[in-house]
Amino acid sequence: MTQKSLGNLQIYQSALELSEKAWKIYMHIPKEYRYEMGSQFLRSVDSIGANIAEGYGRFHYKDKAKFYYNARGSLWEAKHWLLLLRKRNLIEESVFKSTLGRLNVAGKLLNAFIASTGAPNDQ
Repeated sequence: MTQKSLGNLQIYQSALELSEKAWKIYMHIPKEYRYEMGSQFLRSVDSIGANIAEGYGRFHYKDKAKFYYNARGSLWEAKHWLLLLRKRNLIEESVFKSTLGRLNVAGKLLNAFIASTGAPNDQ
């Protein structure tokens, strides 16, 4: 069985798209809020894809899963920062809703991906 390349994984593609969306949001945040909230949001979103990539490069399924769980934690952190950006009126409601929707889809993809990496006898 051949392994897909990282770039062909739907969850990784979704994470990259989220990173691009997060960058656009970051660039529209007023400069005085970029360092505190903007960079935290951007780093948490970028961490989703970074952890998927790092886990994908690992050999043992338990080692892989650890990074995929970290990616899921980063996804939830990104939701937190996104909510605060909205509550503090630093992003528009439409941007909030569309980005939250993308994060929710990525979460479902990530959960399915994590489940698919379990030990062969775990199912």
